[in-house]
Amino acid sequence: MPYPETLRENPKIIFFTDFDGTITLRDSNDFLTDTVGFGEKLRKQGNADTLNGKVTFRDSFWEMMESVKTPFPECIRLLCDNIKLDPYFDEFYRWSRQNKVPVIVLSSGMTPIIRSLLVHLIGPEANDIEIVSNDVVDKPGKTKDQEDGWQLKFHDDSGFGHDKSLTIRPYAQHFAKRPSEPRPTLLYAGDGVSDLSAARETDLLFAKKGHDLVTYCEREGIPFTVFEDWRSILATTKDIFEGRKSLRKVAEEGVDKAKEDKEKVETAK
Repeated sequence: MPYPETLRENPKIIFFTDFDGTITLRDSNDFLTDTVGFGEKLRKQGNADTLNGKVTFRDSFWEMMESVKTPFPECIRLLCDNIKLDPYFDEFYRWSRQNKVPVIVLSSGMTPIIRSLLVHLIGPEANDIEIVSNDVVDKPGKTKDQEDGWQLKFHDDSGFGHDKSLTIRPYAQHFAKRPSEPRPTLLYAGDGVSDLSAARETDLLFAKKGHDLVTYCEREGIPFTVFEDWRSILATTKDIFEGRKSLRKVAEEGVDKAKEDKEKVETAK
């Protein structure tokens, strides 16, 4: 359910999450680019250029997807055969449904791919997950089931193509105007450069260990905690939901864990 319908049942937590590489073990867009697009080397260079501010995510991602000429239905088949779910996300999602915690996927990928993968990997109940993402349209004079027949339709005009902050921000603004209302805790999980626009918008950010988002949060001083899989996200979310840990405590532990991980890497060199 989109805002403000999400608030009807007064959730204690609203959980926003990236999709590719966060809910899934591998990024579906990276997979397409590496296997039927212009390849891993050019993709990684685009990611580095985006992280360092040389190009926008929008331009980098457009080039990635334009390099994929495979008919769109074949792309979905390839992804359903090769992309796997984080082994603990299904447990997290079932807990969230039982406890009326809305899960909202904010993705710089494409809605038809995300919906197909979620239903394929979780089952029909995944149709209840709200997805805010880019879309796919036919190229002029062609159709999506033809070679080089489809292209991205970005969600908005931002340099991200999809500025995830635009979906999160109305919730914070809603409660800023209504200070007497109980305010849900806003959480977000992500892993990479497409999550930079969302990084400052929630109460706590889960950043995937060893990925670009951790680097960005450390550099910018954004409160975060590191995760390796959804088992730790579920445990931490339960702690917050049940009042066993404060957001501040979780963030402090997250900073300490990130420093510890970095020291281990440096020692191993």
